[in-house]
Amino acid sequence: MSRTAPPAQGPSSRRTLLVLRLALGGIFVFASLDKLLHPAAFAEIIVSYRVLPAVLVNAAAIVLPWLELVLGLLLLAGRLLDGALLLVNLLLLAFWGSLVFNYARGLDVHCGCFSTAAVAAGDMGWYVMRDGLFVALALACMVFFLHVARTGCRSGPQ
Repeated sequence: MSRTAPPAQGPSSRRTLLVLRLALGGIFVFASLDKLLHPAAFAEIIVSYRVLPAVLVNAAAIVLPWLELVLGLLLLAGRLLDGALLLVNLLLLAFWGSLVFNYARGLDVHCGCFSTAAVAAGDMGWYVMRDGLFVALALACMVFFLHVARTGCRSGPQ
């Protein structure tokens, strides 16, 4: 029985991965900026979610924006993609899960994803849908990364 090589993967998988990771990296960098500049306002948003104990709120308000920035920069630079994509997917699932949890509880919280500006109430349906799309983007990026790594079509810029 002869074994045939799998079909050659063209540069389309690499290009798709590049576009996905640049989009995701840009989202993460952009999302970090206002939170880095206004950690106290971000801490108030975290409190409104009612998912963390008070003792962890300030630490989360300081660490999360820096983590978002570093992960976004790693994605943009194409460095340490396996770890960066894993953490990005875990963070987005946690963020989205928190939104869904609050939506199910009937709470109307300001997302805080891209701005810490005080608003009266959020549009929870929009936040859940938009962040669900971010989760799908991150999962697609991970799938393409794994595909590219598995099939060996990683030559050239990632």
